[in-house]
Amino acid sequence: MKKKTVITYGTFDLFHVGHLRLLKRAKELGDYLIVGVSTDAFNAIKGKKTIIPYEQRAEIVQSIRYVDRVIPEDSWEQKARDIEKYAVDVLVMGADWQGKFDDLQNICEVVYLPRTQGVSSSQLKNSLKGLLEIQPAKLREAIDVLEQILKDLE
Repeated sequence: MKKKTVITYGTFDLFHVGHLRLLKRAKELGDYLIVGVSTDAFNAIKGKKTIIPYEQRAEIVQSIRYVDRVIPEDSWEQKARDIEKYAVDVLVMGADWQGKFDDLQNICEVVYLPRTQGVSSSQLKNSLKGLLEIQPAKLREAIDVLEQILKDLE
């Protein structure tokens, strides 16, 4: 009996539980899961700036037990070629891409999975950015306190 092959794509920057759950649910739809990890160059084309470089993101994704193979994703057109090349039965994408890959339904099943509520790489990046913006103010406050202590010691 032919194995059912599933493919999904993503940047997988700042790997979190939402990524893990997507990969687990994708694997549940078949026997063999291929994950296309967006290269740094492709992310630049998409207007995305990653924190973790491609090689490390690919290594992280490859280490997940649900993942059988990782391939680089370097163009939008690649999905159709990969579906043919790897005899893919199911393309899985997050629900935020709903309808964007329906044109591929003529060569495989297309499934859009809901995102994990309350977590996303964008949220994490915004939280980190917020922390970085707060830190200079706290540092200035600490310096002011230290300066006052030094004055009091004189």
